[in-house]
Amino acid sequence: MNKTKKSFNDYWSAYSTVAILILMVAVFSALKPKAFMSVNNYIKIIEQSAIYILLACGEFYGIILGGIDLSVSSTMALSGVVCAKLMVEANLNPVLAVILGIFIFGALVGALNGTLINITNLPPFIITLGTQSVFRGLTYILSDARSVSGISTGFMKAVAGKIGGVIPMPIIIALIVAGIMIFFTTRTKAGRNIYALGGNPQSAYFAGITTKRHQLLCFILSGICASLAGMVNIARLGSAEPNAGTGYETYAIAAVIIGGTSFFGGQGTVWKVVIGAIIIGVINNGLNMVGLSSYYQQIAMGILIILAVTLDRFFGASSKKA
Repeated sequence: MNKTKKSFNDYWSAYSTVAILILMVAVFSALKPKAFMSVNNYIKIIEQSAIYILLACGEFYGIILGGIDLSVSSTMALSGVVCAKLMVEANLNPVLAVILGIFIFGALVGALNGTLINITNLPPFIITLGTQSVFRGLTYILSDARSVSGISTGFMKAVAGKIGGVIPMPIIIALIVAGIMIFFTTRTKAGRNIYALGGNPQSAYFAGITTKRHQLLCFILSGICASLAGMVNIARLGSAEPNAGTGYETYAIAAVIIGGTSFFGGQGTVWKVVIGAIIIGVINNGLNMVGLSSYYQQIAMGILIILAVTLDRFFGASSKKA
């Protein structure tokens, strides 16, 4: 029985994300062996990556459709301010404030993006570029461009505390969300339909898949994930900053693309997106340790996005569509 010989493209699609993670860890371990190669630092990296994971899980659904959601960072900041104000100024129970902030407000913001895309038939890039500015402006208006402090310590411990004094809650929250998203994409009909829609919209339409309904669902999920990131962020900081997450849409996009999701839609897995987000955390942590400023982190993210999309175009999933 002849076995089909695997090509470089097959190996790239299967192992590129893990290979990049190993390479990044090896580089920074060589540069700062004692500081970088410690259990505490590894836990710190994953904890810091929790927000990237949450944002990337939402961004994944925009990109899997062959689109994008540029508003995730502004949604994160806006939902954080809304939730903080509900707790501090409206004296609302923290649990109820979180439920309203995530499952109502976050879903509403995502639904607005999806509805505008469906009504106008404009590319998601255009719509979310506009709503990115709108949401950030609303954040500054609601907060009066000031941080909202006085957040409940109980909320902070529940969302940003540590289990057994060791495992940070943000890691648990991020992994639970990622697990739910993995189940949704692999085990539900709607999840499979989203892949079909991203891979070939015309074929999906003729197969009876409702394009607009699934597109709306994807952006609602993106809004919910971004709002979750906002909750984790305010719990970690102890306040809601109106400029929180500025530029984080770049990290989210980078995590999704580095995680092997095709920028051209229809191909990708959530667990690799999680690894992609951890790679972002490793890079930021490592560059800080070697004493390079955040400006170099931005350069690194830009280069990684260009390289990842280029390599995907020639060796990854999208090369098979050409």
